[in-house]
Amino acid sequence: MFGAVLRRQGLLRTSALRSGFMPLARYYASFPPHTVVKMPALSPTMTAGNIGAWQKKPGDTISPGEVLVEIETDKAQMDFEFQEEGVIAKILKEAGEKDVPVGNPIAVLVEEGTDIAPFENFTLADAGGDAAASAPKEEKKSDAPSDAASAPAPTPAPEPEQYSQEGKLEPALNREPNITPAAKRLAKEKGIPISSLKGTGPGGKITEEDVKKATTTAGPVASPTASYEDTPLSNMRKTIARRLQESVRENPHFFVSSQISVTKLLKLRQALNSSSDGKYKLSVNDFLIKAIAVASKKVPAANSSWTGDAIRQYNTVDVSVAVATPNGLITPIVTGVEARGLESISAKVKELAKKARENKLKPEEFQGGTISISNMGMNAAVDNFTAVINPPQAAILAVGTTKKVAVPSEDGTGVEWDDQITVTGSFDHKVVDGAVGAEWIKEFKKVVENPLELLL
Repeated sequence: MFGAVLRRQGLLRTSALRSGFMPLARYYASFPPHTVVKMPALSPTMTAGNIGAWQKKPGDTISPGEVLVEIETDKAQMDFEFQEEGVIAKILKEAGEKDVPVGNPIAVLVEEGTDIAPFENFTLADAGGDAAASAPKEEKKSDAPSDAASAPAPTPAPEPEQYSQEGKLEPALNREPNITPAAKRLAKEKGIPISSLKGTGPGGKITEEDVKKATTTAGPVASPTASYEDTPLSNMRKTIARRLQESVRENPHFFVSSQISVTKLLKLRQALNSSSDGKYKLSVNDFLIKAIAVASKKVPAANSSWTGDAIRQYNTVDVSVAVATPNGLITPIVTGVEARGLESISAKVKELAKKARENKLKPEEFQGGTISISNMGMNAAVDNFTAVINPPQAAILAVGTTKKVAVPSEDGTGVEWDDQITVTGSFDHKVVDGAVGAEWIKEFKKVVENPLELLL
């Protein structure tokens, strides 16, 4: 009998390897044959994820390609499309569970026809338990007994000075009054300076009643610290913070700005939209994305990235478009812009922006890109700004709002109004020299101010 069990285990393990999905298959005397579903790695940098809404419940059947659960990765909210078939017997991690490490059990799968009643009492321990989160590299030596014994214990963050009992010896006149712990805590909550309290307890000790009396007699007292509310960090926000810090720290930015006339571009946009019969509606950003491709083909050095031991220059222009979502900024990619027309660019941007706001982007739709654009032109208060480079890219274009600017008329007899925008290119000086960045801005300005070239 034992040999038969071993043979069945080997067959199941072989089947799992063949499918490409690596669940942990276990057999227990008290449970029918089953497969433990683990937290998947849905992006190359994902080490843990948050459990979103389960799309299947115990007793539901699932087929390859169906969504099992929504998972918030370090990049976005994504659907976990299952690649096996069977019946969900048990959910081990409920919706809302945070920071579940990759490889940890999240559910149990059985073959169709298997009785799932025994799995009501199935626990994480039966699935092998949670895997310990990998410790940071600098903590690897923390188990050494000699170092642990000699290392001083970490000190907690100091309390505000007036509530602290630590520090140097002070004269009696300056020393904190005698106060009970409960009274001290209440005074801190009410924002009442301890030095202003007079104790009526034994030996002049300040009591809770003394604090309460001070509260009623003194009236409202301003809190010594500002009120606040902490918002827990999502995995996406943590990744945004890490990547931006990395970019500012490791990429020597330089900036090139230019004022560009968009009067002709706006007229061309209006003409194209009015003749589209509702098939498309072009935005200014669609024209600018196309102009980035034209400039990048003429100055390809800006359409490059730093790999550590080489500068990689791309043959296609894949533009990462910054999109604001409720969870943070994400940059879906319009691929092959140099070969797309304005209608195709417009449709793709709208499709990707919708997916981004619904947390439905696939990894290949936001990972990569060769150059970026961040447009705040919809905010009339933003004349110009500088953007942080999206590593490993070497350039990003920041676009401000459109302004009416008085310029000399063509005949020189007066002035006329011109629609202008201010753009600022951020370049990585490791990859792009100053003169090259300036040349790229020049080519970008040229094609935007002569927008018919974008139709060629």
